[in-house]
Amino acid sequence: MNLDELALPAFEPGWVWLVGAGPGDSALLTVAALHALRNADTVVHDALVDMRILSLAAPCAEFIYAGKRGGKPSPRQPDISARLVALAREGRKVLRLKGGDPFLFGRGGEEALTLVNAGIPFRVVPGITAAIGGMAYAGIPMTHRATATAVTFVTGHNLSGQVPSDLDWHALARGAQVLVFYMALKHIDDIVTRLLSGGLPADTPAALIADATTERQNIIECRLSDAPEAATAVSPPALFVVGEVVRLRGGLDWLGALDGRTLDPDPLGQNGARDAG
Repeated sequence: MNLDELALPAFEPGWVWLVGAGPGDSALLTVAALHALRNADTVVHDALVDMRILSLAAPCAEFIYAGKRGGKPSPRQPDISARLVALAREGRKVLRLKGGDPFLFGRGGEEALTLVNAGIPFRVVPGITAAIGGMAYAGIPMTHRATATAVTFVTGHNLSGQVPSDLDWHALARGAQVLVFYMALKHIDDIVTRLLSGGLPADTPAALIADATTERQNIIECRLSDAPEAATAVSPPALFVVGEVVRLRGGLDWLGALDGRTLDPDPLGQNGARDAG
């Protein structure tokens, strides 16, 4: 079966497709995203989109860089949104290609509302977000019946670039079984301090996942209180995961097993607890 047999929607001139490219590994691209790449004549892409993904675009496609990287000169979001409108009005098939998922900390909502205001038709193609892909590749499940039945995604900075002050950090520390922070490295000291002040124990398992799902992926496991020091050994983009599920990596690090790691079938020590009881 080829893509033409999947009854995928036509990419019409004058439309903008907001597409998630996934967390990094080109193998995690969705079929709909590949279809968009093959049919777009203009690709407006972020910095974290792998070149191997861009190489899947139509040979005649024009590429426009719209990447944002912390601390480096970056296009302004209003300018990016206005560019999308202008390109669509020229009758182009515009692919706005974003890392991860466009609607999870990806400003896809802001861009889509600009399109709505300008009367530009658009389609959203979800992508595998960094937390789902990165944690799976790290061998850390988001949920597990023995230890976590809920997960909370948090951005490491708000519109002003600061740690979100409108969050109930005490509630996060007391009630969130698994916390996954995006873009947290810059303010990790502040984030850890807030969690500790909110009552989260210092020895809560934590992990930093840098360059998730790529050949450069780097995972550091640590205690919550040691995370700021551990973070000095990684560079963005990185996820910060907090919760007991991190302990499961000892049994679920499937990538590590490929390199010879011996996996623990009981990383939480529950079988021993049952035997003792």
